[in-house]
Amino acid sequence: MDDIEPLEITAHDLNQLRHSGEAITILDIREPEEIAICAFEDSTNIPMNDIPDNLHNLPEQGQVVVICHLGMRSTQVVGWLRQNGVKNTVSLAGGIDAWAREIDSAMKAY
Repeated sequence: MDDIEPLEITAHDLNQLRHSGEAITILDIREPEEIAICAFEDSTNIPMNDIPDNLHNLPEQGQVVVICHLGMRSTQVVGWLRQNGVKNTVSLAGGIDAWAREIDSAMKAY
Protein backbone atom coordinates (compact mmCIF):
# COMPACT_ATOMS: atom_id res chain seq x y z
CA MET A 1 0.00 0.00 0.00
CA ASP A 2 1.47 3.37 -0.89
CA ASP A 3 0.60 6.98 -0.27
CA ILE A 4 -1.75 7.11 -3.24
CA GLU A 5 -4.09 4.69 -1.48
CA PRO A 6 -7.15 6.33 0.07
CA LEU A 7 -6.82 7.48 3.66
CA GLU A 8 -10.31 6.19 4.52
CA ILE A 9 -12.66 3.30 3.90
CA THR A 10 -16.39 3.21 4.62
CA ALA A 11 -18.15 1.01 7.16
CA HIS A 12 -19.50 -1.05 4.24
CA ASP A 13 -15.95 -1.47 2.87
CA LEU A 14 -14.77 -2.65 6.30
CA ASN A 15 -17.68 -5.08 6.55
CA GLN A 16 -16.70 -6.60 3.19
CA LEU A 17 -13.05 -6.70 4.20
CA ARG A 18 -13.86 -8.48 7.48
CA HIS A 19 -15.77 -11.16 5.56
CA SER A 20 -13.18 -11.50 2.79
CA GLY A 21 -10.73 -13.67 4.69
CA GLU A 22 -7.96 -11.12 4.13
CA ALA A 23 -5.57 -10.44 6.99
CA ILE A 24 -6.72 -7.23 8.66
CA THR A 25 -6.11 -5.63 12.03
CA ILE A 26 -8.63 -3.24 13.54
CA LEU A 27 -6.64 -0.72 15.56
CA ASP A 28 -8.93 1.08 18.02
CA ILE A 29 -7.24 4.29 19.16
CA ARG A 30 -10.02 5.45 21.49
CA GLU A 31 -9.57 5.83 25.23
CA PRO A 32 -10.46 2.92 27.57
CA GLU A 33 -13.65 4.62 28.76
CA GLU A 34 -14.84 4.87 25.15
CA ILE A 35 -13.97 1.26 24.40
CA ALA A 36 -16.00 0.22 27.46
CA ILE A 37 -19.12 1.60 25.73
CA CYS A 38 -18.68 -0.31 22.47
CA ALA A 39 -15.89 -2.03 20.57
CA PHE A 40 -15.03 -4.70 18.05
CA GLU A 41 -14.27 -7.92 19.91
CA ASP A 42 -11.25 -8.63 17.74
CA SER A 43 -9.65 -5.17 17.81
CA THR A 44 -6.22 -4.14 19.01
CA ASN A 45 -6.61 -1.27 21.45
CA ILE A 46 -3.86 1.36 21.65
CA PRO A 47 -4.94 4.88 22.69
CA MET A 48 -4.00 7.61 20.21
CA ASN A 49 -1.34 9.18 22.43
CA ASP A 50 0.36 5.79 22.91
CA ILE A 51 0.75 5.04 19.18
CA PRO A 52 4.31 6.43 18.85
CA ASP A 53 5.55 4.10 21.61
CA ASN A 54 3.78 1.10 20.07
CA LEU A 55 4.81 1.18 16.41
CA HIS A 56 6.59 -2.15 16.94
CA ASN A 57 3.23 -3.72 17.90
CA LEU A 58 1.60 -2.95 14.55
CA PRO A 59 1.55 -5.75 11.97
CA GLU A 60 3.60 -5.31 8.83
CA GLN A 61 1.37 -7.65 6.81
CA GLY A 62 -2.27 -7.12 5.93
CA GLN A 63 -4.26 -3.94 6.24
CA VAL A 64 -4.53 -2.00 9.49
CA VAL A 65 -7.89 -0.24 9.81
CA VAL A 66 -7.61 2.54 12.39
CA ILE A 67 -10.83 3.45 14.19
CA CYS A 68 -11.99 6.08 16.65
CA HIS A 69 -15.42 7.50 17.53
CA LEU A 70 -16.20 9.64 14.46
CA GLY A 71 -13.16 9.20 12.20
CA MET A 72 -11.28 12.43 12.88
CA ARG A 73 -8.61 11.09 15.24
CA SER A 74 -8.11 7.96 13.15
CA THR A 75 -7.53 10.03 10.01
CA GLN A 76 -4.86 12.02 11.86
CA VAL A 77 -3.22 8.82 13.13
CA VAL A 78 -3.21 7.25 9.65
CA GLY A 79 -1.49 10.36 8.27
CA TRP A 80 1.11 10.21 11.04
CA LEU A 81 1.64 6.46 10.62
CA ARG A 82 2.12 6.78 6.87
CA GLN A 83 4.63 9.62 7.38
CA ASN A 84 6.48 7.31 9.76
CA GLY A 85 6.69 4.38 7.37
CA VAL A 86 3.57 2.40 8.29
CA LYS A 87 1.95 2.37 4.87
CA ASN A 88 -0.62 -0.44 5.34
CA THR A 89 -3.04 1.79 7.27
CA VAL A 90 -6.45 3.24 6.51
CA SER A 91 -9.02 5.09 8.63
CA LEU A 92 -12.65 4.06 9.11
CA ALA A 93 -14.68 7.01 7.78
CA GLY A 94 -17.24 8.03 10.39
CA GLY A 95 -15.58 5.84 13.00
CA ILE A 96 -17.27 3.23 15.12
CA ASP A 97 -20.33 5.49 15.12
CA ALA A 98 -20.77 4.85 11.38
CA TRP A 99 -20.33 1.12 11.98
CA ALA A 100 -23.06 1.14 14.65
CA ARG A 101 -25.44 3.18 12.47
CA GLU A 102 -24.83 1.45 9.13
CA ILE A 103 -23.76 -2.12 9.87
CA ASP A 104 -24.38 -3.28 13.45
CA SER A 105 -27.53 -1.74 14.90
CA ALA A 106 -27.07 -3.87 18.04
CA MET A 107 -23.83 -2.03 18.86
CA LYS A 108 -24.26 0.70 21.44
CA ALA A 109 -23.61 4.17 20.07
CA TYR A 110 -22.54 7.29 21.94
